[in-house]
Amino acid sequence: MSTLTVTNIKATGETASRAVSGVAAAWAFADGTGAASISDSQGISGLVDNGTGDYTFSFSNSMSNATYGGGSAAASSEANGQNFQLHIFATGSIRTRAENASGTLTDCSRLVFNIHGDLA
Repeated sequence: MSTLTVTNIKATGETASRAVSGVAAAWAFADGTGAASISDSQGISGLVDNGTGDYTFSFSNSMSNATYGGGSAAASSEANGQNFQLHIFATGSIRTRAENASGTLTDCSRLVFNIHGDLA
């Protein structure tokens, strides 16, 4: 595999370029119900279901430190709302929590997050 080193990138068809540092280092779309599974991802090598509403996603490549950032969202067929948090940051993984509106850990059918930071 070759390495292409750039400062900015622009996808075919886009009019604006963006800094490489602004591109997500990893992202995932997962189903946290039953046997939790990853539906689609980039930069994620695995998922561990630690119990109800508690998941650990492993990165394909470690982050350079544990001070990276990201965003998350969750949804399910329940009408009471969900809260999906990036919970414990490590260089090789991110542990997450899904809660219902009352703050109780709960499994969610749609777990989505992205991670931004420097890969090691």
